[in-house]
Amino acid sequence: MISLEYIKEDIQKIAEAIEAVLGIDVTIVDEELIRTAGTGIYIDKIGQKVKGYSAFKKSMIEQSTILIDDPSCNSICKECYSKKECKEFAEMCCPIVCDGETYGVIGLIAFNEGQAEIIKKGKDNLINFLGKMADLISSKLKAQIKAYELELEKKKLETLVDSIDKAIVSIDINGKIDKFNSKFKESFKLNGELYNKNIFEILNFIKKTLIFETKNEKSHSFYYKKEGYSLRGIYNINQIVLNGELKGYVIDFIDKRDAIKNYNKINKEYKITLENIIGESKPIKNVKKEAFIASRSTSTVLITGESGTGKELFARAIHNHSNRSEQPFVAINCAAIPDNLLESELFGYEEGAFTGAKKGGNLGKFELAHKGSIFLDEIGDMSLHLQAKLLRALQEKELNKIGSKSNISIDVRVIAATNKDLESMIKKGTFREDLYYRLNVIPINLPSLRQRKDDIPLLTKFMVNEYAKKLDKPVVDVDESVIKTFIDYKWPGNIRELQNVIEYGINMSSMPTITLDVIPNRLQNIEIEKSIENDSQIRTLEELEKIEIIKALNKYKNYKKDKDLAAKILGISRATLYRKLEKYNIISK
Repeated sequence: MISLEYIKEDIQKIAEAIEAVLGIDVTIVDEELIRTAGTGIYIDKIGQKVKGYSAFKKSMIEQSTILIDDPSCNSICKECYSKKECKEFAEMCCPIVCDGETYGVIGLIAFNEGQAEIIKKGKDNLINFLGKMADLISSKLKAQIKAYELELEKKKLETLVDSIDKAIVSIDINGKIDKFNSKFKESFKLNGELYNKNIFEILNFIKKTLIFETKNEKSHSFYYKKEGYSLRGIYNINQIVLNGELKGYVIDFIDKRDAIKNYNKINKEYKITLENIIGESKPIKNVKKEAFIASRSTSTVLITGESGTGKELFARAIHNHSNRSEQPFVAINCAAIPDNLLESELFGYEEGAFTGAKKGGNLGKFELAHKGSIFLDEIGDMSLHLQAKLLRALQEKELNKIGSKSNISIDVRVIAATNKDLESMIKKGTFREDLYYRLNVIPINLPSLRQRKDDIPLLTKFMVNEYAKKLDKPVVDVDESVIKTFIDYKWPGNIRELQNVIEYGINMSSMPTITLDVIPNRLQNIEIEKSIENDSQIRTLEELEKIEIIKALNKYKNYKKDKDLAAKILGISRATLYRKLEKYNIISK
């Protein structure tokens, strides 16, 4: 909070001016009753506190001027802390009020009869005079408060701009730098004084024409290079306009690599670790152990396994357990991008490298993953041409961008994945053997869901909770018969297929429990397939029909709508079911 201490030099001059005019000692105290200024005997008491109850305190509380013309009989003096030692003949106190708040008191103190007479005879004029002096102090205090508030707002703004995780600079209309944050100097490796330096000379990728044409296009890509250091990203230009007049520009810079890194930081709640991967079966425990060991290394990892087993999940977990976890994790599906585009996606390109190339070029996934990890999914679908380029990047720790005349050093941990048999592809000549051995330094083979059936109940429970929340459905459980069916099913689509089945069941279910009647038909046929495998006896069609009807009725005998459910699973109408019951003389409750 602002106090008289902030303007003590000014109020000392005012105290001396009052004493020079009136010939009476002056003391000025602040809101804590600490003497801030004084003349005569009070000079040596500056900084000391007025103790106990006094006329100063009363004047401050009541915000009124107080006159004591006879201390011996004044009621205020009777309560005074130092009344026995008092040498005062008269006193006048005037409060210093600013915007309704009392900040202190001006005190005139008479120590002889002559001074006392001046106070008594000229009290009306003195009250007016001291009021003017208090107003003068108040105006100076108000100016100081305003200056303090402006300084505080300036400091807040500087701190705010400095805390923004992107480089920011402001320039005048001629390009001279007047403000910048620490990230600006750090990002562009700038040293020394920058104030009044020309932005066009410091960052030569910014052109005057772009600044002046900012109305048409505010965002531009950039490439900055300095003494072996390079930076690529986007910068935005915004005008500073005051009262309709252009005063300058604010430019902010976004580093593409930082953007990826920050995306990973923002998504902390989605930060996959090995502990997040559900499963207690021996196969999954073993593979999690292998993955943790892999995370401690910087060697390349090749994750193999059927489609839907969670290869990207494990790749992310390996990255998040590594010492690169705070750096970018960049994933790319090699099968999802046409071969002619995949090269530019992986390795990037320079401006003008080909028709349609972006102005300023483009960062490849390897550059974006610098210091972090890149996940190459479906590596088995990569062409032989790109396999050769990838091999070079892995061996030389550098890459050659399309259209570039020089190579760029990279520090990237590669994690690749495939559901294909790369060894058989090597024999056929569709996958490079040398690349295979570069990738397969740490092999991790993920078990299929049918190899870890013990985990199905755990996975099912987790997925039911997740999809029930997502779909806002009151489903909380799965019937035991459904779990049994899940365990018996072969799951060609693995975890991904289980997710699909659970989501379907929750959508179709009208009850809190998922039952057999709301799961896909391909799973409901499991029991029929099993009975065919285990029963070699040949029966007539009518006998088979009767057996299946009885099995369906037994299956749903504890359900309220047992006939409806039995008819549905048999693929017939309810009316047809009743005709069949009568035909085969089947008694049902």
